[in-house]
Amino acid sequence: MREQNLKLVSEEGIRIDGRRFDELRPLKIEIGVLDKSDGSAYVELGKTKVFAAVFGPKEVHPKHLALPDRAILNCRYHMTSFSVDERKPLGMTRREIELSKVIREALESVVFLEEFPRTSIDVYVEVIQADGGTRTAGLTAASLALAEAGIPMADLIAAVAVGKVEGHLLLDLCDIEDKYGEADMPIAMAPRLNSIVLLQLNGRLTKEELKKGLELAKKGINEIYQKEREALRRKYSGVSPVEV
Repeated sequence: MREQNLKLVSEEGIRIDGRRFDELRPLKIEIGVLDKSDGSAYVELGKTKVFAAVFGPKEVHPKHLALPDRAILNCRYHMTSFSVDERKPLGMTRREIELSKVIREALESVVFLEEFPRTSIDVYVEVIQADGGTRTAGLTAASLALAEAGIPMADLIAAVAVGKVEGHLLLDLCDIEDKYGEADMPIAMAPRLNSIVLLQLNGRLTKEELKKGLELAKKGINEIYQKEREALRRKYSGVSPVEV
């Protein structure tokens, strides 16, 4: 338990890591980081570090599982045992299975699966260091990996969490804010389509707080979306990746 006198938000409106309410953590994006995959990406958001890799489209095995009108999108979200302070058990946990499904359903909303009937596309999200926002960073990385693999999509996905901490709405929660806050709301959007593809809420928000939280998330998502586009341009223009 944290000490009772530890405040996560100061009277001056400064958060425990020095950010203001509406600021993202430092963001780093790299494309094409894994040579053996068809597409890959790395997203570093503060101390949270996530890889995503895509394999496919490829033949479905066993063949009787293939769908005649579209591809099957498989997704595996996994946290390495050393990604958290208390060593995580090996294997998939119930939370990882749930988040694998959540990420898959969000990706299915933008990927043109009908372009690849009777095939499968496998997406792997691997969290190597966790400090809050792993599902949103993982979804962002997965979207970029699909783009690098040449999978046609209606739009990229950008994701971030908004939370309520000590009565304040904050953008992009770090781990301690997530643990001791009153609410956490991960949100993902396809910004060009102005479409929400993921929205979850842990905790309680008033109707007005929900509205303000969505506006705050949209601000952060638009910033992340621009960084995604810049990272793809860097990749294909031959410019070295830099922290943004």
